[in-house]
Amino acid sequence: MKVLRYCGFGLLALAILCALAWACGALTYDGPAPWLAVVQLVAILAVFIWVPRWRRKLGIFGAWFALVLTWWLTLRPTNEGDWQPDVAQLAWAEIDGDEVTVHNVRNCEYRSESDFTPRWETRRVRLSQLTGVDLAITYWGSPWMAHPIVSFQFADAPPLCFSIETRKKVGQSYSSIGGLYRQFELIYIAADERDVIRLRTNFRKGEEVYLYRSSITPAQARERLQEYLRSINGMRDHPRWYNAVTTNCTTSIRDQHPAAERMPWDWRLLLNGKADELMHERRAIATAGLSFAELKRRALINPAARAANNAPDFSARIREARPGM
Repeated sequence: MKVLRYCGFGLLALAILCALAWACGALTYDGPAPWLAVVQLVAILAVFIWVPRWRRKLGIFGAWFALVLTWWLTLRPTNEGDWQPDVAQLAWAEIDGDEVTVHNVRNCEYRSESDFTPRWETRRVRLSQLTGVDLAITYWGSPWMAHPIVSFQFADAPPLCFSIETRKKVGQSYSSIGGLYRQFELIYIAADERDVIRLRTNFRKGEEVYLYRSSITPAQARERLQEYLRSINGMRDHPRWYNAVTTNCTTSIRDQHPAAERMPWDWRLLLNGKADELMHERRAIATAGLSFAELKRRALINPAARAANNAPDFSARIREARPGM
């Protein structure tokens, strides 16, 4: 009985520490003044030191945590803000039968990662001309974390890419811890490949990009594109928060599928640097009969992208000799 009692006390203490850490982070990142987190911490410690009886201590702590959580849940995302130039415009689409018109497709003129001329275009594509979907996965440090970019391929038009990212305001920079709170709105960037992929291969330092051909059919590709179109149109009226765990670049792709069609949950969807390994295992990408290690080696496009640079046939050149393409 003593062992069970000690285990229960340990679990309770861990839960209290986790809840307190979360509440301090919420006030630090999302609160009106960061010093409120210090006041909260001192107050809670005082409660556990001086208030008699554990039930009373836990009651006060529970009430305070519920108050902080209720306040935090009232915070609402917005489409109004002093946005950084690369996320200044929201993509949206008009669908007229077979024809789709996508507005605010990003196609910046880059001189460096931070020196560029913003350019937003309107693209018209036909659903009937969709031939498939490619997936670019970019790494910038840890092999456990990556960023997916979905590229829709057309028989009669250039590829149309979607990249789900944080929408940062002027002066903001990404924070891994801040991404767990309500620091950033979510944005679906519709872009030309020479923008969203070349930015990562040719201008950002230390990023590696791997390009795979998905195994989905043209009919499935049309369904996937329409999911993206519904998402971008929905976010014009209903902005969403980004969250590094629950609403990020990978989980958002999965969550926009109909529930019955979603890929079964796997830890590699969270640690998405291993998502290409998961897709190889489940034959969601064209393998050409290669082992995953060999497929990934041949999927690296950085050298080809640098050689192609701003060539009009950039998209074709980064696909030369890629397995499945």
